[in-house]
Amino acid sequence: MTSSLSLPPPPGANDHWKLLRDVLVFQLKMLLDNARDFALMPVSLFAALIDFVFKGNPPGKLFYQVLRWGAHSERIINVYSAIEGEGSDQSAVNPGYTVDAVVARLEEVLVRECAKGGTAANVKAAMDQAINQLHKGTSGPQARAREAVARAADRWRGKTEPAEPR
Repeated sequence: MTSSLSLPPPPGANDHWKLLRDVLVFQLKMLLDNARDFALMPVSLFAALIDFVFKGNPPGKLFYQVLRWGAHSERIINVYSAIEGEGSDQSAVNPGYTVDAVVARLEEVLVRECAKGGTAANVKAAMDQAINQLHKGTSGPQARAREAVARAADRWRGKTEPAEPR
């Protein structure tokens, strides 16, 4: 009687399959996410138009319902689920540099300049100054991103270029 012992697969044996699966699932999720966004654009505009014309109570009831549907579908699609639980601090977002925060900052500059009775040139100068401040505040992550891309390119070149003869 021969019993076959099955040894566990070596560590990392299924890593390539997991990566392939994650890539394919990510592409599918991106397709779904973009199709959802493409559909939400006209639906949200139509809902807002209805809200403006028929002035519901509360104002914007249909529009905000569309936003809730979009947010719910975003959680269902969960595009970036493949990296959840990694415990990486790289995903931490500075609350001062979210899209909402940047829009609020630029809107504040615009309102302030208009309230002062500023000319178009003054408004433009103030907006340029605010945008330059945003650029200065984000230059650290930009530099780190450039360095990471350069390191990856160097590694790629090292793997793809033939070894130099001695």
